[in-house]
Amino acid sequence: MESSTQLRPGHHQASPDYALESESYTHGHHESVLRSHRWRTVENSAQYLVEHLREGMSLLDVGCGPGTLTVDLARIVAPGRVVGVDASEQVLDDARRHAASQQVAVTFEQANVYELPFADDTFDVVHVHQLLQHLSDPIAAIKELARITKPGGIVAARESDYAAMTWFPQYAGLTEWNLLYHEVTAAYGFEADAGRQLLAWFNEAGFDVDKLTPSSSTWCYATAEARQWWGGLWAERCVSSNFAKQAKESGMADDVALEALAHEWYQWADDPHGWFSVLHGEIIARVG
Repeated sequence: MESSTQLRPGHHQASPDYALESESYTHGHHESVLRSHRWRTVENSAQYLVEHLREGMSLLDVGCGPGTLTVDLARIVAPGRVVGVDASEQVLDDARRHAASQQVAVTFEQANVYELPFADDTFDVVHVHQLLQHLSDPIAAIKELARITKPGGIVAARESDYAAMTWFPQYAGLTEWNLLYHEVTAAYGFEADAGRQLLAWFNEAGFDVDKLTPSSSTWCYATAEARQWWGGLWAERCVSSNFAKQAKESGMADDVALEALAHEWYQWADDPHGWFSVLHGEIIARVG
């Protein structure tokens, strides 16, 4: 989940010591977050989009993060122009290195999702993954995505839904984590349950319902290796990422509470019966 937002007027401000892009992105760019972002590929995160892609298409990936998904998409539409944008210049350096190592032609630029530096009707495909849930005004962002999409082109979005996440066994700490995540994101003006709202948001942004194709898919972490990876990165996020900073800054948790949540994540990861599923809403929106 990668973010290219800036703070909006009236938005809840965290500590002035935080970088602007980190203030507006719940997860920030701690290594535990980037580890998750680097795992994302077309196969595990964008299958709903594949059938709509063709060689030679131009594509913009907004909130591209470290670029693994961007590079994968670029392979499909090559030799079409592919651009990735993100608010964090640091993470864009990672993306550039990844694209170079894969010998895939992608241009990466720093940009604000509300004011993208492209002319109207520029791209055949505009893609966002785990971005709208981190914005204080997703409707405005969707309108901007539509602006730079060619008539007949598509805007594609995939967003997780935290209230629809499910796990076993029912560790109380994971329930507390989920409640805290909702409280923190709400305090900062974001929508943790974005996945279920995509259809409504795109309709409100001006898309006709008959131009929208909604769907859903999941991530599942249930093998020993997957549990250690998923549980470990969330345990780290609970104490070290921007989520932890915002939880403390907003007065919703302290270090002791966050350490307890991290411990629960490690307990779940070690449980041989552990299962965790993440539901995502998806949408293909035709422009014009």
